[in-house]
Amino acid sequence: MKPDVEIYDTTLRDGSQGEGINFSVADKLRIAERLDAFGIHYIEGGWPGSNPKDIEFFQQAKERTFKNAKLAAFSMTRRKGVAVEKDEQMRMLLEAETPVITIVGKTWLLHVTEVLRATPEENLAMIGDTIRFFKDHGKVVFYDAEHSFDGYKNEPDYALAAWRTAEEAGANCIVLCDTNGGCLPAEISRITTFARSKLKTSIGIHTHNDIGLGVANALAGIEAGATQVQGTINGYGERTGNCNLTSVIPNLHFKMGKIGVPASSLAKLKELSHYVDEIANIRPDPRQPWVGATAFAHKGGMHVHAVERVVHSYEHVNPEAVGNHRRVLVSDMSGRTNILVKAQELGFKLASDTPELKTILARIKELEHEGYEFEAAEASLALLIRKALQHREPPFVVDAYHVSMRRDGTSSICEATIKVRVGNQLAHTVADGDGPVNALDSALRSALVRFFPQLADVRLTDYKVRILDSATGTAANTRVLIESSDGKHEWGTVGASENIIDASLKALVDSMEYRLSKEA
Repeated sequence: MKPDVEIYDTTLRDGSQGEGINFSVADKLRIAERLDAFGIHYIEGGWPGSNPKDIEFFQQAKERTFKNAKLAAFSMTRRKGVAVEKDEQMRMLLEAETPVITIVGKTWLLHVTEVLRATPEENLAMIGDTIRFFKDHGKVVFYDAEHSFDGYKNEPDYALAAWRTAEEAGANCIVLCDTNGGCLPAEISRITTFARSKLKTSIGIHTHNDIGLGVANALAGIEAGATQVQGTINGYGERTGNCNLTSVIPNLHFKMGKIGVPASSLAKLKELSHYVDEIANIRPDPRQPWVGATAFAHKGGMHVHAVERVVHSYEHVNPEAVGNHRRVLVSDMSGRTNILVKAQELGFKLASDTPELKTILARIKELEHEGYEFEAAEASLALLIRKALQHREPPFVVDAYHVSMRRDGTSSICEATIKVRVGNQLAHTVADGDGPVNALDSALRSALVRFFPQLADVRLTDYKVRILDSATGTAANTRVLIESSDGKHEWGTVGASENIIDASLKALVDSMEYRLSKEA
């Protein structure tokens, strides 16, 4: 179906300008292919001539076939005082051989006179000449009217003259840009409405998130008549980022009833978000709307109880509609319903009349008061529930341990000794490590693997420490979160103590015990 709003993605150009974002050519090609498969309409690949990477990207992109998206190359207008046909940058844009050319030009008179150092008339000529040049070469041309809103507020007549120049030159879409990201939705709506009343050409909207309103401003522009929205996946971009397409896309569909990407793609939105984060080597933001891990997480007992009865009482849409899922968190704020739902989610058969339910809830609240946290340590929670329900002895017990550090020349070596009891048998091992936790992990594994060979595959993959009460200095209570893997599955465990080594050992013991429990 023909979209009501075209989605223009600039992750590979504007998004790559964000701090900490650095895509290789291979990265950009992989992201472009995934965006195409998702149903994005336009993919801005970069700025040919600005750097060797973008030149190579467009060279390789020529060999690819895009089924849904059209590739766009980006640049500024011709240089001041240079004929468009003699401008080297214009030639490089043509050599990119993309069906779409996006040109950015000045709308704010301040930028024309103080930054560009051109006359107002010369700037208009630069806009018109550049657009006509590419239209004469058969290109679809989008004109990004930089600083449209600040320019309009400062000199409305000149802003309108810049837009009209682009229209008269044949631009297929005039994109109003809130380049500084400082406008409010009401301003975006008012100025977009004005532009729509004066122009016949399609209007687009390009917003930044400097005051936290990038998405709100984009939606305000669409409500005022814009039919193209530009943004980036996960809101990557300069300063605080661009308009976040992973929020705009579902808002268009579910909240505004407008056709954007194909409806069948929406269930892959979280997957797309995480894919781009993975390529960018950035940990996904758990609090991101729609696609974040906590977007549909419920912690308060009252909330969980209500959701169990009427799902939409605390959820604005079905999480699965965007590829996400509901999560019930367990903490000292939990009620009986939290425990019931979470236990069932973890595979336990628990009912409201299960005698152990009250004991489990009380134990969780007690441990959280001591500094434990189970939201990221579901393996520790599963062990707690299993022990309460099955009344079994643990498969092993750590009777004693000792950790020390010694100097060996110019380097220091940590050594851990541990005594483990399995039934009526004892194992006493010593191991070195790069640090106390690494040494302790090695000693524990060596002691247990002779009884439980399957533990040889378990590896610690992440280790986090949180000081819970920094005001008490080195005597502060410490929480340790550990993530482990056996190569097939991953799980999280937690330990808490005033002693960081003791907290680490508790989390390590839970990790090993959880792995063994999966075979029980």
